[in-house]
Amino acid sequence: MSAKLNIVMAQLNLKVGDIDGNTQRVIESAEEARDQHQADLVVFPELTLCGYPPEDLLLRPSMVLRIEQAISKLGVVKGIDLVIGLPAMGAHGLENQAVVLRDGQVMARYAKQHLPNYQVFDEKRYFMSGHEPCVYECKGVKLALTVCEDLWYPSSAQQAADAGAELVLSLNASPFHKDKHTIRYQTIRNRCLETGLPVLYVNLLGGQDELVFDGGSFAMNGNGQVAVRADYFAEGLYKTCFDIADKTFDQEDVAELPGLHERVYNALVTGVRDYVNKNGFKGVVLGLSGGIDSALTLAIATDALGAERVQAVMMPFRYTSNMSLEDAREEAEILGVDYSVMPIEPMFDASMSMLSSQFENTRKDTTEENLQSRCRGVMLMAISNKKGYMVLTTGNKSEMAVGYATLYGDMCGGYNALKDVPKTLVFELSEYRNSLGYVIPQRVIDRPPSAELAPDQVDEDSLPPYDELDRIIEMYVEEDKSAEAIIDSGFDRDTVYRVLRLIDVNEFKRRQAVVGVRITPRGFGRDRRYPITNGWRPGI
Repeated sequence: MSAKLNIVMAQLNLKVGDIDGNTQRVIESAEEARDQHQADLVVFPELTLCGYPPEDLLLRPSMVLRIEQAISKLGVVKGIDLVIGLPAMGAHGLENQAVVLRDGQVMARYAKQHLPNYQVFDEKRYFMSGHEPCVYECKGVKLALTVCEDLWYPSSAQQAADAGAELVLSLNASPFHKDKHTIRYQTIRNRCLETGLPVLYVNLLGGQDELVFDGGSFAMNGNGQVAVRADYFAEGLYKTCFDIADKTFDQEDVAELPGLHERVYNALVTGVRDYVNKNGFKGVVLGLSGGIDSALTLAIATDALGAERVQAVMMPFRYTSNMSLEDAREEAEILGVDYSVMPIEPMFDASMSMLSSQFENTRKDTTEENLQSRCRGVMLMAISNKKGYMVLTTGNKSEMAVGYATLYGDMCGGYNALKDVPKTLVFELSEYRNSLGYVIPQRVIDRPPSAELAPDQVDEDSLPPYDELDRIIEMYVEEDKSAEAIIDSGFDRDTVYRVLRLIDVNEFKRRQAVVGVRITPRGFGRDRRYPITNGWRPGI
């Protein structure tokens, strides 16, 4: 039997800024990898010690000092090599580094060469690029260090091969979107086939504000075949064995790739769970309307936190249907959450009485509708303040795109699970969740969506059908298509111009909206930055 290099992929859920806590996690994981898995080497994700993305924490003067103290603490780990991501000063400034520690000594340092500066990434704001490969030996195997984006470029892999590498270690903090896994595999497969080198790809896990990291770490042989794959959305230490003579990974466990709806649903659950827990909230409270968005949000919250940490409040008004009352109660009872009914009519009437002099000689319009929503927002925020429960908002991407939401009303809250989920996908995810266990009444899924802010109101009175609306939003927001390109794909000109204009003029609302899970290549958040005040109009 040929000799093996035993490697553990440490797929961890870390907390940004918690350097002491992250350091302790590294120590515990390394010792477990050594003692229980007999590992020679344990590989951690990108920027493990400070968490990813640390953003302007990297500008704090004490960051480098704290990282140096953390490296010193890691000296307690003996008998196993640690490959770990961290920020450190290089010759020309701060670098995003992969560092090898052996018995407390720094054996090698590598500075990330390709700093991403697009979508959610802005690493050039903080880091200087490296230029040199780094190859070190462990058990006679020549290992090249790389960090995330480096393997998106053929030059870095070729550079490692030219330096004599036999295996490439890639430290990653690669955020989830619904098709990201395909991009990762194809990219790494290309590097393997170009160089013939196997790659060990270790990814971060967990939620950080709007970003979710899905794990799915893997080992790929030089022929482009996956030999080992860790679970998605599951923390753990995953062992792989590298055959020193054959220069290949042994074929071991290859975790199943989740389907689209499972991937997205798990991302939403992970995002909610980590945002609530890492920010120290006791639980969450949300308005339960009897509609599909709040029903799906309730299911996500309960799956993320447990029923005992979720409160649902139905706040009916004169336009609320009996069906909505019945369905909301059924949803709450099925999931076993704390549920209460608090009519908003007295608050609304009192507000209207106070405003009577201001509203004299005016017609009813959306002002009265928005006031209903704002009454509900006041109620939820009061519960939040009193109980220490964070308010979950329930609006979806389709609504946020066209401004179908009320500032200081249904937009009140701390986090939005559905912020990047188009309405059509809301329906699909609701069906998916019911396939795991019935939690959303079927008529909630089947009935026409309505805000119930006016008699007999349905969403499609003022919006195009959601399948049409969502595709226009996708083409304009995510694919940067022009109005004419969207029209040429088969959509009505007037509809396209109206939707695009709604998207553009509602940027001011989105700028004030709470953060929420990003599941598409471009959500309304850190990777879409449009000016609020501007004279741009849809056109060619």
